[in-house]
Amino acid sequence: MEKSRRTFIKKVAAGAAGAALFNFNALPARSYNRIIGANDRLRVGLAGLGRRLGAFYAPISLKSSNVELAYLCDVMQKQLDNAASRFAKHIDYTPKLEKDIRKVIEDQSVDVLINATPDHWHAPGTIMAVKAGKHVYVEKPCSHNPREGELLMEAQTKYKKVIQMGNQQRSAPESIEIISEIHKGVIGQVYKAIAFYASARPEVPLQKKAPVPDGLDWELFQGPAPRREYTSETWDYNWHWYGWAYGTAEAGNNATHELDVARWALQVDYPSAVEVEAAKRYFPNDGWEMYDTMDATFRFEGNKIIKWDGQSRNGYNTYGSDRGTLIFGTEGSVYVDRGGYRLYGRDGKLIRENKASNKEAGTQLGGGGDMSTIHVVNFFNAVRGKEKQNSNIRDGAISTHLCHLANISYRINKGFKIDPKTGKALDKDALKLWSRDYAPGWEPKV
Repeated sequence: MEKSRRTFIKKVAAGAAGAALFNFNALPARSYNRIIGANDRLRVGLAGLGRRLGAFYAPISLKSSNVELAYLCDVMQKQLDNAASRFAKHIDYTPKLEKDIRKVIEDQSVDVLINATPDHWHAPGTIMAVKAGKHVYVEKPCSHNPREGELLMEAQTKYKKVIQMGNQQRSAPESIEIISEIHKGVIGQVYKAIAFYASARPEVPLQKKAPVPDGLDWELFQGPAPRREYTSETWDYNWHWYGWAYGTAEAGNNATHELDVARWALQVDYPSAVEVEAAKRYFPNDGWEMYDTMDATFRFEGNKIIKWDGQSRNGYNTYGSDRGTLIFGTEGSVYVDRGGYRLYGRDGKLIRENKASNKEAGTQLGGGGDMSTIHVVNFFNAVRGKEKQNSNIRDGAISTHLCHLANISYRINKGFKIDPKTGKALDKDALKLWSRDYAPGWEPKV
């Protein structure tokens, strides 16, 4: 039974990732149910049990999802215990608890890996999983550097597995509706988008050498990253701000979402140039080690522009909200965020508003909500061949690529030109940061 189940899922997923095997939507529900039967169940390993944990209760526990949570995986014991306790309120069975993601990936009975680990694990863990025959839902940003994004696209092409990034607004009904209308010309020819984020993040503690916390596997936390001594506060979220070993700064952490919507609306891929003004503006003596304020401009062929306005530690809502995307066209404009959209005419008057009926967190740490549920369920159904992915890994990787370009521009302190066909930087200093140093033996390979 297990062998036939996995063979069935493998055949169906091959059709979802490449050419469709046949049209599931054309089948009557009764016929579809006969074909799928018990073979339709997906066994899932969930790795990374921190602040995004709550986003997975609903999609995993929904009866209609027809998945079994086979593993909970995290390098910190108390995260494992907490996740097991919380999931016990949503499911009536007990998943295995495992610290080592590699053991989850090695288990041939696992069909799907949900990779919600820190940024430096996203691409290496995903590539390991697809090579082992798994489909992967990977949280944003899907890569730690530009080369990893290229490798992810190569891995999907080679292994034909479904890979989906956690850019959940791609599954929001209201966003899908208005972006479709934009593409049909509702605001004329679109030429510019402003993606923005405003938060009032507090002072961050300074790093200090400290004993490894009880229950933490520091070796596994570092994984692909070069080895160093443990410093206090690192393993729990503040790895985002402590240099570039594990995180991707606020561009990778949050700009990923709104830049993705902007690129989707303007129907552009790689830019031809990037320029950035960014600096650390707040709490000058705290432990935050990169910019906390960024203004980035991406120029695309066809005279299109995307701007990113990121204010990590000033909560003033410049555009009337803490995060969202403004899209400008020759005949009007659109404001869209996780709560819905507003359509304006060229005279600036509101034409139509559509508010989301569901709830999705904005700047709240961890996020989660109905939109995340829809996005994960879409991924499950794409694995089965029942739905088209709302966002394939190419979209995720290219949107994340913009974040890397902005980070590199900040780090080398200059703008640079880019090949708009490949996304490759046309600057020798930028290319020095195209990849990263890996711990020996941990280099991601397709």
